[in-house]
Amino acid sequence: MKLKRCETNWSVSKKTNTFANPPNPKALKQVLVAVTNDLSTDQRVDKVCNTLVDMNFGVTLTGRRLPESLPLAVRKYRTHRMKLIFRRGPLFYAEFNIRLLLHLLGRKADLIVSNDLDTLPACYLAHKIKCIPVVYDSHEFYTETPELTSRPHIQHIWERIERFIFPKLNDIFTVNESIAALYKQRYGKQLNVVRNIPRKSVLYAGKPRAAFGLPDDKAIIILQGAGINIQRGAEEAIEAMKFINRAILLIVGSGDVIDALKQRVTDLTLSEKVRFMPKMPYHEMMAYTRLADVGLTLDKDTNLNYRFSLPNKLFDYIHAGIPVLASRLPEIARIVEDYNIGLIAESHDPEHIAYQINQMISEGPLRKTWQENLKKAATELTWENEEIVLKRVYSKYL
Repeated sequence: MKLKRCETNWSVSKKTNTFANPPNPKALKQVLVAVTNDLSTDQRVDKVCNTLVDMNFGVTLTGRRLPESLPLAVRKYRTHRMKLIFRRGPLFYAEFNIRLLLHLLGRKADLIVSNDLDTLPACYLAHKIKCIPVVYDSHEFYTETPELTSRPHIQHIWERIERFIFPKLNDIFTVNESIAALYKQRYGKQLNVVRNIPRKSVLYAGKPRAAFGLPDDKAIIILQGAGINIQRGAEEAIEAMKFINRAILLIVGSGDVIDALKQRVTDLTLSEKVRFMPKMPYHEMMAYTRLADVGLTLDKDTNLNYRFSLPNKLFDYIHAGIPVLASRLPEIARIVEDYNIGLIAESHDPEHIAYQINQMISEGPLRKTWQENLKKAATELTWENEEIVLKRVYSKYL
């Protein structure tokens, strides 16, 4: 089938739907946004959607629903979560993209936003069939994630998909300058950089530790995130607790190594020192974070994706006002050292990590310096500054 040439004179969608949140009646243009997650903890996409709403777009965010998915709070934009048969692997990605394509084709829209490579096949095909523009937001260097580098055949499939579509895209976002440089080197494309940083207006509950079942007489070390996966230093952080007294390691979130981490805690008889908390809404997670004394981000330099990562939790720690212990990855270390808000772990040896944590939780002038610098960093590193780039790009679609 020969596809008709796409025009740039986009018409306004007037079709309503039965999604949980009502459409914005003042919106001039409708945007369909796609992710493969369940929408409950993706702060970057939520902030992007809110920015688009503030620009007077009507926004619908589509993802999937899992049995353990958290209920969604009321949002300023519409949401749609699809129930799928498969949860992971090739069949999941095939089913998701087929269902997503049908969803995109069944609704009138003026713009499609694809988040990460795993939504791009459906979004790009819908863009070609419907002759409406597509914007791509790459949250990581997808083809170099450890889940793919450990399976070269699957990695090759995603690389072929990326090589076919990526050069044809016009407006592309990513999360830091290092990943933008990698994509430019590979495809000759200039990307827009928008880091995933909290809004400065976020308010945190001021409850005491006792309200969360946390002791007042012990230091709290936190490792948080929706991707507590392999090669992110969680195993070494647990082992480091053997050498740290009067402290608790709080692991908050989800990931593919959580069960293995719990077993490791049992094997090392560290249940009194390590606690696990499930994935939870962002504001609840941050209520725990702001009570901590040290925040950990210990990803390993084992693949390009991790080497040039800039994880959300780094900025969450900054906005919670807690010093950071980070591995020496360039984007992360640059922020920690430029703002002087913590220490860099030069190795993943558990005793070395423990030594640095013990330094950080002790009282002293250095900790006071970090606290002052964290205030400055939280003032400068805000979504309000990052979204300037978003608004510049998306304004041409109004």
